[in-house]
Amino acid sequence: MRRRNQSFGRQSKRRYSNLVWLILCGLVILLFFLLLLTKDTQRMLRPDLQKRSYNHDRILEGLNVTEEMLSPTSITRQLSDQIALAKSLVVIAKESNNLQFAWELSAQIRNSQILLSNAATRRSPLTIRESETAIRDMALLLYQAQQFHYDSATMIMRLKAKIHSLEEQTSTLTDKSSKYGQIAAEEVPKSLYCLGVRLATEWFRNPSAQKRLAERKLGARKLEDSNLNHFCVFSDNILATSVAVNSTAVNSEHPENVVFHLVTDEVNYAPMKAWFSMNDFRGVTIDVQKIEDFSWLNASYVPVLKQLQDSDTKNYYFSGNNDGSKTPIKFRNPKYLSMLNHLRFYIPEVYPALKKMIFLDDDVVVQKDLSPLFSIDLNGNVNGAVETCMETFHRYHKYLNYSHPLIRSHFDPDACGWAFGMNVFDLVEWRKRNVTGIYHYWQEKNMDRTLWKLGTLPPGLLTFYGLTEALDPSWHVLGLGYTNVDPKVIAKGAVLHYNGNSKPWLKIGIEKYKPLWDKYVDYGHPILQHCNVH
Repeated sequence: MRRRNQSFGRQSKRRYSNLVWLILCGLVILLFFLLLLTKDTQRMLRPDLQKRSYNHDRILEGLNVTEEMLSPTSITRQLSDQIALAKSLVVIAKESNNLQFAWELSAQIRNSQILLSNAATRRSPLTIRESETAIRDMALLLYQAQQFHYDSATMIMRLKAKIHSLEEQTSTLTDKSSKYGQIAAEEVPKSLYCLGVRLATEWFRNPSAQKRLAERKLGARKLEDSNLNHFCVFSDNILATSVAVNSTAVNSEHPENVVFHLVTDEVNYAPMKAWFSMNDFRGVTIDVQKIEDFSWLNASYVPVLKQLQDSDTKNYYFSGNNDGSKTPIKFRNPKYLSMLNHLRFYIPEVYPALKKMIFLDDDVVVQKDLSPLFSIDLNGNVNGAVETCMETFHRYHKYLNYSHPLIRSHFDPDACGWAFGMNVFDLVEWRKRNVTGIYHYWQEKNMDRTLWKLGTLPPGLLTFYGLTEALDPSWHVLGLGYTNVDPKVIAKGAVLHYNGNSKPWLKIGIEKYKPLWDKYVDYGHPILQHCNVH
């Protein structure tokens, strides 16, 4: 028997083992590629799943808010509309004093709101079954409201009537406030009345006070010296005049060059003389006169005095019976016919020897030296004043009646207004231009009060039209008696004016501005303490 070659067997075994290794390697490589393909597929699928989940959440979240409210068949929308209408009816029911019905509506509103809240919490729309009772009950209440005439038309009519009633109440209260404010402003405080009485008593029983005043008159030449700084105040208020004089003296660099010309009435003449003879004002020269001594101020010369003889004028200012009380009380103040108030238009005749004068109202406080005003060039004008036309309501058309042809043909309605209270008057130019004659002309034309109604400013605007030189606003700061003024403007102001009803010596004065005035009052003075002036 022939033997098989051994080398042949070894070669066949080696061939089978190599084949097995190749198959194993191929399987490993195949598994590796399968793993790579699986990971890529997962990466591609994950964003799609996330997007689907996000979109699904958004659908669930918007289900009760957007889709439900936009759907015309939505129960949620129907319930919400019922709630909105019911809330408005609750207000009407309360206005009609139907509190029981208002309570029933409120209770049903709460029930409907609970249903909506539950639906939003579970993120599913309301069903007819669960909301049917609430919708029906609310519908019944809304129908009942119609029986009470709680519809839109009725609501509008009631609101209009309510608005009209409130407007009438507001008008009445405003009118009362104006009247009471005017009365409070015109009333003489008890302390100031006491001051006048005490000073009059002091004057007549104290010869030394009269002697001091007589000694001061030895320097009467100062009263006519045009080289000095002359001021005038026309007032029946002793304390207010004292503050104007004292504040000017305290802030003057050379008080010995200051001369004050005071004019008052018969009643306050003795008290005024007593006060200014008993007190020293840093060497300021003070002269006190009474208006009754000016015999040339009579009805044949002064239009205002002529008006007082007219019965219609007396009724207008003192009784208020000739126009059904249609004219506001502030236009009826008799002080606007007072000669002390109109004496400012006769300054050159009161002081014929003087060339320049500063006019001060009695409700001012002087904070700075005013002597530079006497050297200001008025450029041929008569009146130096601070303009007030920064606001439109201080132009001429707000003071004068431009429906009258005489006003319309002579004056620009948008011309700047200006203020009385601190004015520099060139008396030489005044006399040359006969300014008092211009004033008389316009007063005569206004006998029937058709050109203007109130005060001395309107005739002043007409009289000094084209004759007024604008001064720097810091010379005269207005508004401390009726409004808020910028503290920076007050600090820079030379003269502070408490124009308005809230005077600093009254209880209705604006508290934050009173200290500016109080510091020029000596509250430790025995007479002021006796009269409880504080």
